[in-house]
Amino acid sequence: MDWLIGDLQGCDDALGRLLTAVDFSPSRDRLWLLGDLVSRGPQSLATLRRVVALGAQAVLGNHDLHLLAVAAGVRKAKKSEQLDALLLAPDRELLLDWLRARPLVAQAPGWLLVHAGLLPGWSAEQALALSAEVEALLRDPQALSAFWPQMYGNQPDLWRDELQGPERLRTIINACTRLRFVDLGGRMDFETKEGADAAPPGLLPWFEHPQRASRGTPIAFGHWSTLGLINQPDLLALDTGCVWGGCLSAARIDGGRREIVQVRCEQAQKPG
Repeated sequence: MDWLIGDLQGCDDALGRLLTAVDFSPSRDRLWLLGDLVSRGPQSLATLRRVVALGAQAVLGNHDLHLLAVAAGVRKAKKSEQLDALLLAPDRELLLDWLRARPLVAQAPGWLLVHAGLLPGWSAEQALALSAEVEALLRDPQALSAFWPQMYGNQPDLWRDELQGPERLRTIINACTRLRFVDLGGRMDFETKEGADAAPPGLLPWFEHPQRASRGTPIAFGHWSTLGLINQPDLLALDTGCVWGGCLSAARIDGGRREIVQVRCEQAQKPG
């Protein structure tokens, strides 16, 4: 069986209970994670150790990339991110190497996986190709060291095929790991974090853009806890706010069968 699971954010106890609820067996089942495995919850180290041991597949989220930048020494972790145990662990490098080998966009049986979303002009094929550019960066220690300080920022907020260098990579990363709303021209908004019904004038959820080139490709994503669960034939949103005291959600996707399983989570952080 193939199971997709939304944002873990260091909530290993909830992950354990969810795996028990679906009767997960690593010898029989496959686990696909939609990014933000770490940060904010109290058990980032245990979470990473568990998913690596289970042979899980995952796409990178913004918090996963931030962890890698913190580990590289270009940012300091906030106390609320609760990353100290992971950063001081004896197996830290093994875990970070595993994380660096994850893509931004991946394919599971019948589904395209991304942490946040795809820009309206991107087809599934283009998204996978752009993800491969970032994967190549993550495999190049020298280039990666130079890029980390340049990863942060909201510009460019509009994709252009001719973008190059750090601006190109930053735009790909921002779209795949931070996207919620866009305007009709495809410009990204990084201010609004409320649900889809709270879109400011001129903005709409990325998946509702009328010219979305990836329409028709089933896409699963996380990142957007205020959006809640979306369970449509070609769209799965699985960040249901575990770290905020919501649920941790899994979706079974094998064999054309759809099953949603959720467990309640203890609140590790207060929203806002």
